Amino acid sequence: MNINSVVIAGNLTRDPKIYYTTNGTAISTFSIAVNKTYTNDGEKKTDVSFIPIVVWDNQAENCKKYLSKGALCAVIGEIKQDRWEKEGKQFSTLKVTAIRVIFGAKKSSENAVRDIFMPDDKASSEEVPF
Repeated sequence: MNINSVVIAGNLTRDPKIYYTTNGTAISTFSIAVNKTYTNDGEKKTDVSFIPIVVWDNQAENCKKYLSKGALCAVIGEIKQDRWEKEGKQFSTLKVTAIRVIFGAKKSSENAVRDIFMPDDKASSEEVPF
């Protein structure tokens, strides 16, 4: 059995761009910065991963309309690998093709990610498993 599923929450690194296929289907692209904070030898450090996102159809148009640089969002989707050859060399890149995009606050707050996934829940931060 194969499973290709990913959930990512982070902040947009730039405003979404939108393109249209020749038959009029909307495609929106943007990247999300995902931070991981950890302690190494008593020093707090942060690693940042920049994840490219591709969104199709009506969701693409909504992303262009409602998201902007710095906005928090969550993406549920699948990983896609693009491969190509240029001047005899093989290249590849990974991106996330969105199945669902959940819009969050304009700027991150301590509970912003929790609020995306549990908007009506009155859970305290101690009850959140992440």
